[in-house]
Amino acid sequence: MNHSHHMGMHSMDHTMPPSHHHPTTAPSHSHGGAPTPSHGGGGDHMMMRMTFYFGYENVELLFSGLVINTAGEMAGAFVAVFLLAMYYEGLKIARERLLRKSQVSIRYNSMPVPGPNGTILMETHKTVGQQMLSFPHLLQTVLHIIQVVISYFLMLIFMTYNGYLCIAVAAGAGTGYFLFSWKKAVVVDITEHCH
Repeated sequence: MNHSHHMGMHSMDHTMPPSHHHPTTAPSHSHGGAPTPSHGGGGDHMMMRMTFYFGYENVELLFSGLVINTAGEMAGAFVAVFLLAMYYEGLKIARERLLRKSQVSIRYNSMPVPGPNGTILMETHKTVGQQMLSFPHLLQTVLHIIQVVISYFLMLIFMTYNGYLCIAVAAGAGTGYFLFSWKKAVVVDITEHCH
């Protein structure tokens, strides 16, 4: 790749010292190959992979100091990510149940709807809500923040493109859904015709 158009701005040394050279590694500006340390301008940064791979050496997990280098570490990370994804699914269901239990201020609204043969029927709708400055709403807010943070962690873990970690996220989410969502009420709209 020709980088001569960059020479007017600054010059960079794209060679790697022999002590860090490995036949399967590429220079740090490459978008393929194994993650390699970045040299020449800003510390020790790892390159992010852009394709799926199965490996357990030099895998950064969320934080720069959390690097997987052995099969045992990968197995531990797999279990931890699996449990985190499972917990995420359980948290979603727990929040729904908590919301149903804490609903207050029930209102009933009636509205006329056309019936058969030109008659008018009254249809009643139940409206429920919560108070903003209540303990249940504050708890829901804290749980929502935790849920959002966990969801971003799981997304970033999946974006490592490590096959083992991606499988852990998917399997944990599936197991969590299987274990926690089976009691979830499903509302079916009988007027919906697009199935």
